[in-house]
Amino acid sequence: MFAIVANSYTMLWTNDLCRELIRGGFAGQRPTMLFGGPHQSRPSFLRAGVGPGDRIFAVRAWQAALYPICSMDVRQIVAYDRAGTELAGEDYPGLIHWRPLKSGCITEVVLGSPGSPLRFNRSLPGDRLQHLTFTSRRGERKLKYVQDGRLLRALSLQGIYRLAPESADVIARHLTSEEAAA
Repeated sequence: MFAIVANSYTMLWTNDLCRELIRGGFAGQRPTMLFGGPHQSRPSFLRAGVGPGDRIFAVRAWQAALYPICSMDVRQIVAYDRAGTELAGEDYPGLIHWRPLKSGCITEVVLGSPGSPLRFNRSLPGDRLQHLTFTSRRGERKLKYVQDGRLLRALSLQGIYRLAPESADVIARHLTSEEAAA
């Protein structure tokens, strides 16, 4: 059974980042930190409303499909410029290990317990794409640019967006079933 989390969010990882992680041997590793900043290329978790207890799903849009890569439950968010003094001894080496995730202007470090293993090879079935729903203060919206089970553009995934609970469950199950198959 899945742990109850306050909210779940997606964050889009670029294909360049995914290729770098694959080349660097990160496939199968469990993330313990993520990084955010003030720009669209590296969005702010705090500005998106992410907090302790929430879950982050990293996703990739590639070849007209959506690839859930991993999940991580948020334990704490720390300002990047204070991370050296605020991080506990076991968290500090992660700043160096997860260096590929730090590209761009970074202002925050999201710490969590080891997430699901990074997987780059299994897309979400196309019939599930049209049902993925995001929520905000303004209401709900479906994932845009989905046609015949294909993701035509990643534009509606750029940023950090809160998932409807049912959609978060679909992605979590997808990641868990992949772990069992790996």
